[in-house]
Amino acid sequence: MRDIDEPQELYELRELRDFDPGAPPLDAATRQRVRSRLLAAMDRPAPVVRPRRPVLRIALTGALAAAVAAGVLVAVRDDDGAGRGRTANPPATSAPVMQNVSAQTVLNGAAAYERRHERTVTPRDDQFIYTKEIIKETDQKTGGTKSYVDENWRSVDGSKSSWIMEIGHGWWSPPLEENQSSWPPQDWGTLRKLPTDPKKLILEINRDWGMGGKTDSLDDIDDESWSHIHFSLAGLLKLVPVMPEGLRPAAYEALGMVPGVKAVPNQQDAKGRVGVAITYDDPTQPGTGGFGGYFVFDPRTYQFLGFRDERTSGDGASMKTYTQLSYLDSWAVVDKAKQRP
Repeated sequence: MRDIDEPQELYELRELRDFDPGAPPLDAATRQRVRSRLLAAMDRPAPVVRPRRPVLRIALTGALAAAVAAGVLVAVRDDDGAGRGRTANPPATSAPVMQNVSAQTVLNGAAAYERRHERTVTPRDDQFIYTKEIIKETDQKTGGTKSYVDENWRSVDGSKSSWIMEIGHGWWSPPLEENQSSWPPQDWGTLRKLPTDPKKLILEINRDWGMGGKTDSLDDIDDESWSHIHFSLAGLLKLVPVMPEGLRPAAYEALGMVPGVKAVPNQQDAKGRVGVAITYDDPTQPGTGGFGGYFVFDPRTYQFLGFRDERTSGDGASMKTYTQLSYLDSWAVVDKAKQRP
């Protein structure tokens, strides 16, 4: 994990310094696995850009692109400024909330709750989706805490620059070029085209974004493709807090169908509430966890409460590890960037 202020090029060079330039090239299967896992190693939680082509293409920069071309597996961390990837086991509270509940029960309950309470909107193409997120970080070594308020303004149709914030740092995100699209999609038109049936949503992701090729059955999806599908669903749920009607419930149900998702009781959210969390055991990378960390839900209503994850900063002896808790405070549709509701 690089510090948020560190130049990208310097970070990539440091990550490559220990690799043997004479390493043998990767075989086809491993090369495919590398490309899939590179999605989880992108530096920021911004969408992964690809041209609109039947074959997934990822725009890589600097030394990282050179390493892939040479067949070198770059051993970068699976976490970033938003707490992507590796997660710590959060401490349990003294009173157990629930035991022996399945991930499917929690996620199906979350979908049902969302359908009952879903707030639907139909924004105009020229408007922006405003979100206000609260992040609380605790230094695992010192116990010191910091809180951040991240406000984002995303262009509804993607034609205007969006203002994006991450743990207090903000930047303008320009529109995608004409031949590019992204995952997770941010523009409302693309989001509306995604299936609101959970099985169809999984197959759509596998067909358009996965590495497994076209399939008409969940039974034909292999572990590598399931890993990518989990990454895609978790990214959709974490990075797109406001969705068209029916899509979030479908994404919850689809996540419950992914082999390896599991429920962990007695987890606290950013407000100190104790809930049940959903996390992922990635069969392709045992022990590393999947993107998104812990999704924490109310143990009775299954209302989504927020995220729990881990973030690192710095390197070597100066590296710091933070437990990160976050939740969506509010959202609205506004007419221009930087306009608050």
